[in-house]
Amino acid sequence: MPELLSPAGDLERLKYAILYGADAVYVGGNVLGLRANAINFTMDELKEGTKFVHDHGKKIYVTVNIVLHNKEIKLVKNYLKELESIGVDAIIVSDPLIVDTALKETNLDVHLSTQQSTLNVEACKYWVSKGVKRIVLGREVSKEEIKEIIDNVDVDIECFIHGAMCAGYSGRCVLSNYLTNRDANRGGCSQICRWDFDLLDENKTKIEAEKPFTFCTKDLSMLKYIGDMIDLGIKSFKIEGRMRSIYYLATVVSVYRKAIDDYLSGKYEYNSYLENILNRVANRDSIPQFFDGNQSKNTNYYNGRIELSNQDFLGVVKDYKDGYATIEERNYFEKGYVVEFFGPNIEPFEYTIDEILDGDNLIDVVRHPGQIVRIKIDRKLSANDIMRIKVDK
Repeated sequence: MPELLSPAGDLERLKYAILYGADAVYVGGNVLGLRANAINFTMDELKEGTKFVHDHGKKIYVTVNIVLHNKEIKLVKNYLKELESIGVDAIIVSDPLIVDTALKETNLDVHLSTQQSTLNVEACKYWVSKGVKRIVLGREVSKEEIKEIIDNVDVDIECFIHGAMCAGYSGRCVLSNYLTNRDANRGGCSQICRWDFDLLDENKTKIEAEKPFTFCTKDLSMLKYIGDMIDLGIKSFKIEGRMRSIYYLATVVSVYRKAIDDYLSGKYEYNSYLENILNRVANRDSIPQFFDGNQSKNTNYYNGRIELSNQDFLGVVKDYKDGYATIEERNYFEKGYVVEFFGPNIEPFEYTIDEILDGDNLIDVVRHPGQIVRIKIDRKLSANDIMRIKVDK
């Protein structure tokens, strides 16, 4: 059975990922990781997160995937020793020095980061000879290349199944550093590929067009090929997005959890409803990218795009008692809204909001983020269930 691996940017997101069906989470510590703008985990938070994950019978991996400069070398050994003492299940690494130090100085399992751009059999064999237990392949591999690697190398293979793509080769981009002095390979990417540019001809004259030029990549979605990926023998399916919200993680994890479980039980059929759920939490188009070998101009946005802020996440269930669900509001909703509830232990279901209480007062509109209200509903709900706008089937 393949592992479903979710990102987690903080303790709250870690807990939601596990509760909604992830088999493992990957997180960043406060040093030597590639998400400088994320909140990241302190050592105390890593301890708490590791305990929570292990109490639920799941695993936790810590990203130590920075490209080292001389000044950081002295930090490596002690930091890895601390991670070992906490009991994390593995570290995700790209720099050879960290690989060697972890294997020589600790008992930590080492997973090779996608930042190493590992795309072929011989490269995989090399890293296995160094002691690496798992290889996160670069996102540029096709189905046929993945199969050849799995057939010829005795190592666990991890592949991305969902989330943002990078215009650079496996994330190795220097444009951010060049244009904004923020180093993408040290966690500071300013996402230059999402910017709009003037397009110049050979005489450096601006080409006038209806829309500005961009080379922004579309996102990755492997829902359509989840059965193929399972059949290939991929050991871990990785979701991108340590800076994503609890709503994004709960939604994406729960969809892939259902898809994987249904396929393994022989009842999975790709359907537009699940794809619609995934599309509603993203603000870019999602496609299979390199997996099916259909790379073309349609995998990028060359002529601009529209990214709309998602307002589907309406609220989180805090409690359910006597026919009323206590809801913490996240986005505007009102009486008469057709909503959908989903959660770790319930199948998604629709409901039309008919009665809203603020304290003991009946109200028609909930408009303040964080506002606590009660909704009359005859279906039992649990804490951490989520209310969203109804998704079309």
